[in-house]
Amino acid sequence: MGNQKRMPIGIDDFTKIRTGDFYYIDKTGLIKELLNSWGEVNLFTRPRRFGKSLNMSMLRSFFEIGTDESLFDGLDISKETDLCDKYMGKFPVISISLKQVSGRSFENAEENMRGIIGREARRFPFLLESERLDEDDRQILRGIRRGDGPLDDSLYNLSRLLYKHYGKEVILLIDEYDAPIQKAYEKGYYDEMVGLIRQIFGYVLKSNESLFFGVLTGCMRISKESLFSDLNNPTMYTLMDEVCDEWFGFTDQEVRKLLHDYDLGQYYDITKDWYDGYRIGTTDIYCPWDVINWCRQLLSSSDKTPENYWTNSGENSIINRFAWMSEDSDRYDLEVLSEGGYVDKKLNFEQSYKDLYSSVDNLWSVLFAAGYLTQRGRNEDGTWRLAIPNREIRRIFAAQIEKWFMVKMEGGLQELYRAFDEGKAEEIEQNINICLKESISFMDGGNTEEMKETAYHTLLVGMAKGRRGWIVKSEREAGRGRADIIIVNRLRNEGIIIEVKHADDRKKLQAKSEEALQQIRDMNYSEYFLGFHIDRIEEYGIAFSGKECRVLRG
Repeated sequence: MGNQKRMPIGIDDFTKIRTGDFYYIDKTGLIKELLNSWGEVNLFTRPRRFGKSLNMSMLRSFFEIGTDESLFDGLDISKETDLCDKYMGKFPVISISLKQVSGRSFENAEENMRGIIGREARRFPFLLESERLDEDDRQILRGIRRGDGPLDDSLYNLSRLLYKHYGKEVILLIDEYDAPIQKAYEKGYYDEMVGLIRQIFGYVLKSNESLFFGVLTGCMRISKESLFSDLNNPTMYTLMDEVCDEWFGFTDQEVRKLLHDYDLGQYYDITKDWYDGYRIGTTDIYCPWDVINWCRQLLSSSDKTPENYWTNSGENSIINRFAWMSEDSDRYDLEVLSEGGYVDKKLNFEQSYKDLYSSVDNLWSVLFAAGYLTQRGRNEDGTWRLAIPNREIRRIFAAQIEKWFMVKMEGGLQELYRAFDEGKAEEIEQNINICLKESISFMDGGNTEEMKETAYHTLLVGMAKGRRGWIVKSEREAGRGRADIIIVNRLRNEGIIIEVKHADDRKKLQAKSEEALQQIRDMNYSEYFLGFHIDRIEEYGIAFSGKECRVLRG
């Protein structure tokens, strides 16, 4: 019988997970390693959806005065009795997330920041009645709570008042510290936002006698010169560092146990293929968001086809930006990556955020930090060996680059559409081959026949969808199976069936295209058009090998 605990989809509150009968992969070892490594200001940079917010919630639950210590029963940290006696429930904690700090203008974003800090201040109503605070202190606190006091020293003052009340130093947790910077860059008030955050951090994180330590998380490491210039050497935990490398994301052992606990062990290989492949320090890591969503799908749906859970249109614009800025040498690098290879690049994060997007060389660093690429070790010359981590990210690359490719090929596709209208297989073949010569090699990437066929299939679907009047269906049930591509041209009352095959040798293209045509007939895919007012049905078997194809018409 499998595990009955619920999957914590989208829940980043540690208390909810521990009290709500949700499955939890134990990351409390972070507490011990963080204390043993010790830094007054600690910055963790990880890609989105890697469990940063949940870990910050876990830290708050552990350290905060008044915590429910039973939340940690049975977890690894509970075995560290001396550490728990010394630190658990012993500190006032300020915990905020800057993820929602945004706005059309700097003034809007600043107001959001005031609201976030004000809400945190209202978590401590007892301070207004504290005998250890004087009236001036209470007046400052009221301003923070209302959001109408000075913003730059608001966190500093809140930490000072908590320290004054408890007589205990404060732990400060700031999640998604760089989100306001990214949004400000996109909206055009970057300099103002950097200046504000520099002031806030300078007050609360430097020479603050009320602070025990601070932890910040984010996706990007923003240069010390632009943001952390007022701080004394913050401890950085990046994707390259071995310290604390296993606490964000799931290790292979943890994923194996998760699948075993739900009687899903038979899906280990496909889970690894799709969602593993990240290297943090020296540890191989899975994206936790993907794994949890994938397990929920396996448990609740008859569809056992992996999905791309990580994708986000806004974030994926990074790849599109890269594609448009790239030169021929970068295009070659993309071919190498898409074929499962690696490229050696210098990674540089000692620059301002806006400079990260100023050149293709800098974008390699962005792609790495954002999780689209991972490292496979460092070279003697200081460059890093980079690779696409897994099949899911490779699909994201393919989809984004396909859009770029289709725009480039848009004018040339008209001849391809005309050839389909006239049913001329030889001209269809010629035009697809022209497109393939302009494409990059991700169309032939992957290490299985299914992956290779899927890549070419994706290319053809994208090309077909570029024509007005064509209704394009992919992997649609038809006859006694699923046809690769079905096209309905209502303007001409025509139907087109395309079956795609991959040949590992160009000499096999003819045989593979014949096999594709025979499959269309054997599976009776043409039944799909029953009920449509179709005057003509065309059948095509198309086989690919590298940057060459063979097209046969039925």
